[in-house]
Amino acid sequence: MKIKNPDNEKYFKAGLTAFCVVAAGLVLFFAMFRSHAIGQGAGRVVAILKPFIYGAVIAYILTPFCNRFRNVLLKAFGGKREKLAEALSIVIAVAIALVLVTLLVLLVVPQLVESINQLAEAMPGRIEAAGKKAEQIAEENPKLLEFWEVYGETLQNKLEYWTENSLPGYAQKVLGNAALYVQRTAVALKNLVLGVLISLYILISRKRFAAQAKLLLHAVFAPRAARAVEKEVRYADRMFNGFLVGKIIDSFIIGLLCFIGCSILRFESPLLIAVIVGVTNIIPFFGPFIGAIPCALMLLISHPIQALYFVIFVVALQQLDGNVIGPKILGDTTGLSSFWVLFSILLFGGLWGIPGMIIGVPLFAVFYDIVRQLVKTGLGKHGRSAMADEYDEAFHPGEAEEAKKSRWEAGV
Repeated sequence: MKIKNPDNEKYFKAGLTAFCVVAAGLVLFFAMFRSHAIGQGAGRVVAILKPFIYGAVIAYILTPFCNRFRNVLLKAFGGKREKLAEALSIVIAVAIALVLVTLLVLLVVPQLVESINQLAEAMPGRIEAAGKKAEQIAEENPKLLEFWEVYGETLQNKLEYWTENSLPGYAQKVLGNAALYVQRTAVALKNLVLGVLISLYILISRKRFAAQAKLLLHAVFAPRAARAVEKEVRYADRMFNGFLVGKIIDSFIIGLLCFIGCSILRFESPLLIAVIVGVTNIIPFFGPFIGAIPCALMLLISHPIQALYFVIFVVALQQLDGNVIGPKILGDTTGLSSFWVLFSILLFGGLWGIPGMIIGVPLFAVFYDIVRQLVKTGLGKHGRSAMADEYDEAFHPGEAEEAKKSRWEAGV
């Protein structure tokens, strides 16, 4: 509808603005007082779409490998048969991933079962030894016997009462939770299988999806804004891709070194320990320690002195990873200081748990870059671009040199 009268156009814009403000206020009011229902609805939608989320994550991780295999196959085919190279690259990448996961499961599950059996066999002896140690301590300390004579009967009565009344309820609760965990595990496996199938469709159609997203972006936004969004999306893709793929390679190397070290030091279940440490190493900063805790407890039950040696070994391995291996593989991928890395891990880990700890660093790096670009744009509008240059020279000398080189090449 075209309004030719300037006064009518002014009133129309004012009315439209007022309507949008009122509508936004009502939406905000509804969201504040219906947050629980909205959260439940969002959770249900996420639960339904989990196979697609898994598929998107798998496809995103495999995409760089597909691209590399495709380039190699294109060279082998002399630049021809592009569709065949594309199809073969997807098949090779997915097949290698499935083989690696299958080998990992076949190696870990028997070790896990064996470790649980050894723990179950060792527990009675450990409990008996602990009882004898307690008796020895009591004999050497008469005051403990006096304390037991005074309070022992009361404690024993309370223990018997808890065993007769509360223990059945706890046992029933544990069984109920176990059944729930079994059900959730089955659902997760189903979603994972569907996710693998969906990832194949995403990998096959990834160029089409990218083209459709670009069309939508330029249809909604003005050309300048669309280019800015496109640039930031490419930066986010480079950030996530480089960080996640680099972290996977780094974790594989750490797991291999952990297996070699545990075998040399003759720790129990070296393969199981190496897999736990390698997988948890994907989590930045806290990963090695998260993986070391259950492994140290497992060693503590059977060989306490080995647990101490293992803790020292993991600390040394973490230092090797943080100062040598990690920087060589990842470099300064995110451009974040140690403070912001720790901040992002704690923030997104608190919001989303383990997945948040894994993606928190590259995600925060993207937010950080957006804020930095907005600050530079704002300083440029106020004629204070020199402040941004001074800051880059003081804290980001590499970026300052690249910016100067770009301006010199552009003739600015």
